Amino acid sequence: MDIAMTGAEVIKTAAVISAGFCMGFSCLGPGIGEGYACGKAVEAIAKEPSQAGSITRTMLVGQAVTESPAIYALVISLLLLFVVK
Repeated sequence: MDIAMTGAEVIKTAAVISAGFCMGFSCLGPGIGEGYACGKAVEAIAKEPSQAGSITRTMLVGQAVTESPAIYALVISLLLLFVVK
């Protein structure tokens, strides 16, 4: 039984595996960062409930910035999946 892959199949397989690793590893940082920021915001609101609006707004802006590397990784993963032939 001879199983051989062509060059195009090897490249497509590597692109799919790379897209999975790209999304998997790139979502670790934002996930940890956003969880930490949310926890600290809850602590701050518990200490100073009158500032809840300001704390929440600042937390959401920080989370939007933290999420940008994961969005870039999504774009790269989609390029690997749909452009690499």
